[in-house]
Amino acid sequence: MQIGIIGLGDMGKLYAKAFAQAGYDVCGVDIAELIEGLQIELEPFGIEVLQDGHQVTRKSDFIIFCVEAERIDEVVAYYAKSIKYAAIVSGQTSVKHPEILAFEKYLSHDVQIVSCHSLHGPAFETAGQTLIVIRHRASNEKYMAALKIFKALKSQIIEMDDYRVHDKIMADTQAITHMGFESMGSAWKNAGFYPWENAAYSKGIDNVKILITLRIFSYKAHIYAGLAILNPYARKQVKVYAKAESELFKLMISENEKEFRERIYKARDFLFKENSTLIMLDDSVMEEFSLANGGHQTKPNSHLSILSMVYSWYMMKINPYDNLICQTPPFRLRLGIAEYLFKNEKMLEESIQAALYDKTIRCDDLEFHTAVHEWASIIGYGDLNGYKEHFEAAKTFFTNRVEGALQLSSEMIKKLAN
Repeated sequence: MQIGIIGLGDMGKLYAKAFAQAGYDVCGVDIAELIEGLQIELEPFGIEVLQDGHQVTRKSDFIIFCVEAERIDEVVAYYAKSIKYAAIVSGQTSVKHPEILAFEKYLSHDVQIVSCHSLHGPAFETAGQTLIVIRHRASNEKYMAALKIFKALKSQIIEMDDYRVHDKIMADTQAITHMGFESMGSAWKNAGFYPWENAAYSKGIDNVKILITLRIFSYKAHIYAGLAILNPYARKQVKVYAKAESELFKLMISENEKEFRERIYKARDFLFKENSTLIMLDDSVMEEFSLANGGHQTKPNSHLSILSMVYSWYMMKINPYDNLICQTPPFRLRLGIAEYLFKNEKMLEESIQAALYDKTIRCDDLEFHTAVHEWASIIGYGDLNGYKEHFEAAKTFFTNRVEGALQLSSEMIKKLAN
């Protein structure tokens, strides 16, 4: 089969190279000003970069749209009429509602639709990673042909029949996870300090929070904007997360210990009392990966971001362990540190005491509280541009550290996975 890729950005190139290395004929296209550079870069891999995307769609038996979710409608509309008869079409967007809507709206009925989503960024090779394949509209013959092609990526394939199931799981594993880390980044930016220089963020669990936050800000804003705003389930969950955080924060500042403990313990028992599928992060590994230049004395912090996540799972009656089937590294680590905190009675008690009575970190918690509701408002209004601007503001604050954190977090992820 001839494989065609519309959009040779980071993920498009990653796919193109993997398919070419597996022996497939691969062609692709991107915006005009990038064509020459892409031809030079991809020619050694035997990948044909064409001047006109319609040439790609006319000659290809299997076509993947690797474009931003917010642009999928206009791109599919532009190329729909030139797609080869009975071709298989796929999309690599991280939210499927707008993608499937565009496919159904513009593609001829003879075109087969088998979508996909790699649950990793371009910093990772496809081999060994998780790949979701969604059979939306395809004969058995065409679906098996598509599955054979996807297997060339050497990923761990999860098959689904309903794109809505995909988006529901992604709302929890990606959109809410990212929003929690982004809120931490915005809070530290607004407070004007780097957390690795602060004694309240010097434990192993904080190293994970810091590195994953910076890892997220090392990528492109449009990826996260699409996940949060274009996924209808994500917007609902963001609203609940903001409500959960607000309820806990109000109890903290009023020092209502009885009610605060009741809510934390209910959430703990709901998620961790009976669950046997534990991640069990290694404390020594978490301690190893730090951005701090030198050791300094540690002090407690409330871990409000983690308390809020677990409490929101309880409010929504979501068991995040059920979603590990579609885990991403940030989600696994977010669940891992939540588990680490809630299964450690001493640390959880320390967190509760700090949340309720330690005035020295109250300012940090206020910054986080404010950041959560800034992000929730932007997502709730469906403001894609506002999301990107808010993202870039925090990213700029951490500019000197994001690339180093990307490498360090990759090492941490690999080590914690062993």
